Amino acid sequence: MISSFKIVSPALFASLMAIALPAVAQQSLQGSTVLQDAAYQDCLSLVRRNPEDGFSQAQLWQATGGGLPAQHCAALALVEMRHYGDAADRLEKLLPLAEKQAPHLTVALLDQAANAWLLAEQPQRAKQLLDIALKAAPETGDLLIDRALALAALNDYAAAKRDLDLAIRVDPTREDALALRAAARRQTGDMAGALEDAETALAIQPRLPEALLERGILRLNKGDKTGARRDLLEVRLIAPDSPAAISAGQYIEQMDVKQD
Repeated sequence: MISSFKIVSPALFASLMAIALPAVAQQSLQGSTVLQDAAYQDCLSLVRRNPEDGFSQAQLWQATGGGLPAQHCAALALVEMRHYGDAADRLEKLLPLAEKQAPHLTVALLDQAANAWLLAEQPQRAKQLLDIALKAAPETGDLLIDRALALAALNDYAAAKRDLDLAIRVDPTREDALALRAAARRQTGDMAGALEDAETALAIQPRLPEALLERGILRLNKGDKTGARRDLLEVRLIAPDSPAAISAGQYIEQMDVKQD
């Protein structure tokens, strides 16, 4: 069965590019903190436009004393270049430096490295880092959701559901967590609970592709081919280039093959 867990982690990791290290993380640079922050933002901006050029700039900056922000920018460039394993390794190796210069950023770096390991299809390492992060910041919704993704990639859907239960208890309006728990419940045979979660997620965000995908799969499993096709086609309409749309297309093809 195609699992929604396997199509969500890249979207979650997209938030990586929005994170900017504060001035305390840039104390190794020379000059004013304003200029240091500007240099970091310039590097990130270049990474967004052209990750190869951004990586080169970050490497040059690091060689001239850029320190932690330069190394972090280089790692983000590798993410954009889809060198996920290299990016994860670099992010993880930044942790000792971050603990010295900006200890309040270590949990965020753990989460970023874990997400990179997920993209590199190394869920066990991702889980190990998220275990550490959750010891430092228990009941943090994003960390719980990310560890659920790692657990699902390890086929431990029951444990994934437990993390998602807690994430939803912390914030019942997390539609992404509800959609993921729908997938976990489906994988563990709780079809009624899965449908309830998918419907709740869609009540919060009616155009959430992952929730529509889950509801479509559940409708298909119940024999409601008309309702399933409607949900799956809507996924492809809302987010045509997304992994959810690819998954929806596979289910539509299965339906068409069976009809033939």
